[in-house]
Amino acid sequence: MTTKLILDTDIGTDVDDAVALAYLLAQPECDLLGITTVTGEPVKRASLASVLCRKAGRDIPIYPGAEQPLGVEQRQPIAQHAAALPRWAHDTQFPEGQAVDFLRSTIHDNPGEVVLVTIGPLTNIAQLFQADAEVPALLKGLVIMGGIFTPGNDKAEWNLGGDPHASEIVYRTPVRLHRSLGLDVTNQVFLHPHEARALFTAPLLEPVLDFAEIWFTQYTNPPGITFHDPLTAAVVFDETLCTYARGTVTIDMQNQPGRSVFQAGTPDAPHQVATTVDVRRYMEHFFGVMNAHA
Repeated sequence: MTTKLILDTDIGTDVDDAVALAYLLAQPECDLLGITTVTGEPVKRASLASVLCRKAGRDIPIYPGAEQPLGVEQRQPIAQHAAALPRWAHDTQFPEGQAVDFLRSTIHDNPGEVVLVTIGPLTNIAQLFQADAEVPALLKGLVIMGGIFTPGNDKAEWNLGGDPHASEIVYRTPVRLHRSLGLDVTNQVFLHPHEARALFTAPLLEPVLDFAEIWFTQYTNPPGITFHDPLTAAVVFDETLCTYARGTVTIDMQNQPGRSVFQAGTPDAPHQVATTVDVRRYMEHFFGVMNAHA
C-alpha cells in the first residue's frame, strides 16, 4: 500500500526541506503526486526540487506557488541554495501561476486519499482553501511543520509567522486529520555538520549535502541540520515515531502574529500536535529508507 502525497515546500533556505524531499523520493510507501513551492523566488525553489527529482530518476510535477505572503512583508525573499544549481542538472521551466489549480484538481481527482504535507509558510494552502471550500473535506490529512505548542510560548515559529494570515485561515479550517509538528519536538532531532557528512552517503543525498554546505555557513547556532521537515514527512508513514495530543490551535494575530496557542481538548478536538519524538527510532527509520533506496 502506498500513500498519495503532495509536498508544499520553501526548499532553498533551511536545508531540511531538501532532506525531507529526498526522504519522500526514497520512501517506497510514498506516491508523490506533486510538489508546490512557496515564498521568495518560487521558480528557483522549483528548480532546486527538480535537482532531487532528477537525481532520483523521477518525473514529478512541480508548480511554483505564491511568492508573497498575505498582507505582511516577505521576510524570505531569496532561495540561497540556488547558488548550487549550476553544479546539478535541473529544470528551469515550470507552469507558473497554476499551483493552487494543481492542488485543487489533484485533491478532487483523489477524494479522501491525499495527504498534504506543508513544510513552509502556509500561503498556498490558505489560497487553496479560500478558492475551494470543498477541498479540506476531500483531504485524507494535512500534516504541517509549524508552530510551538508548549504552554506559555511567546514566539511565532518561522513557518507560521512567515504568513500569519494564511496560518490563521488554515488552522480554523476543519480537516479530517489536522496534525502539526512544532519546534518543541522537531528541535530534538539534529546532526552536526561532521555527522551529516559521514552519514549522508546515499546517492540521493549528494545534492542535499551540497545544499547543506551553503546552509552550514549561514546558520551558526550551532551549524547543522535540524530535521524539522523530514520528521514531519516521516510520521505520515510511521506515526508511532511521535506521540500526540488533541486540542485546539489558535493563531495570535495581535501580539506576536503567527504565534501558535494550543489548548488541550477531548479526543474529537480539531487539531493534533506532536508532543514527543523517539529520536533513535526516527534516525534508524530515516537512514533505513535512504540507504535502502541507494
